[in-house]
Amino acid sequence: MPTLNYQTAGESHGPSLVITVTGLPAGLDLDEAFINAELARRQGGYGRGGRQRIEQDTVEFLAGVRRGKAIGAPLVMRIVNNDSRLDDLAKTPPVYRPRPGHADLAGSVKWLTTDCRETLERASARETASRVAAGAVARCLLRPFGIEAFGFVRSILDAATTFDVTEDNWRSLVAKRDASDTYCPDEAVTQRQREIIRQAKIDQDTVGGIVEAHIFGCPPGIGSSMDWTTKLDARLAYAIMGIQAFKAVEIGLGRECASRTGSRVHDPIRYDPSRKNTPSLGFVRDSNNAGGTEGGMTNGQPVVVRGTMKPISTLLRGMPSIDLNTKEAQMSQYERSDVCAVSAASVVMENVAAFEVARCFCDKFAGDSMFEITRNYESYLKFARMLPLEPPAMTIAGKGE
Repeated sequence: MPTLNYQTAGESHGPSLVITVTGLPAGLDLDEAFINAELARRQGGYGRGGRQRIEQDTVEFLAGVRRGKAIGAPLVMRIVNNDSRLDDLAKTPPVYRPRPGHADLAGSVKWLTTDCRETLERASARETASRVAAGAVARCLLRPFGIEAFGFVRSILDAATTFDVTEDNWRSLVAKRDASDTYCPDEAVTQRQREIIRQAKIDQDTVGGIVEAHIFGCPPGIGSSMDWTTKLDARLAYAIMGIQAFKAVEIGLGRECASRTGSRVHDPIRYDPSRKNTPSLGFVRDSNNAGGTEGGMTNGQPVVVRGTMKPISTLLRGMPSIDLNTKEAQMSQYERSDVCAVSAASVVMENVAAFEVARCFCDKFAGDSMFEITRNYESYLKFARMLPLEPPAMTIAGKGE
């Protein structure tokens, strides 16, 4: 079967966004309500702009599905843009004054034009709705195997929460996150984050922050150490850095590893026979500084990844720039935007991370149908729990047994 993959198409103010997911097994239940709920979460959060009041993102399945199940063919989904006006020059005029921090200048030079419009339409974070839809589909694949994702906002500017997320408490944190309009499961920190965003709006400025995702239920061995392109942590880093406005990715302790000795970084290994039948196979740790990956593979602990989102590049007050036609100094051009989209970024990263785990999961337990993948998954766990395995009996051709 083909590798699990996805591709997106569509412009911010074009007719629609289109997502193609390939490599899905036949028989996969596609939870349309769940996918749409994730899209709705991406649209929420304090500090979002007027676009979110115009759009009502939902997916329409165009191909690859029958009676709610994937059929093994490419899955094609569409998200209609209500604010579709790309060809209306009165409403989407050329942009000659690039915004610092955006793709405007580099894209205009790359495609040899002084109009930034076509670059910014595709580079826009509107595309992240497609990535959420693809990730939500991947989560439909992971859920039958007990693998689930949880994402939230760790900080906005300097308003940060320090609580720990564990296998025991994460489900209770979901309700707290969903009750927070900054998607931070800490009421006091949420209030400070709201104040920061409100002040940024008054100042006609923008703010960024740090988002975090945890993937629970992965057995050891998803990913590989044999080829750098198949390392799970490398795939996570690549995919998350591909999210608009992300400037850094950390797995587990991340950069904190540089300020500690090895004895305070590496997670000691123990074996607990009472947990033999859990996804960890009984291999437990007292800490998870590695963020659930070692050597590019899951190690049975939760996968933990953080991403840094910079402040949005579009400032209402503008920033010093130039007119690309005259090269004279000008203030950057304004495009309708958010003051803060860190809440949305947490939903995007949660789903992007889940897709990469699902991609490596399908590489490990490949099959054309959910039946085959389930059989392969259960067989792997069975033999992993039997370690050490007896070597298979050997016979010599022509010599008999």
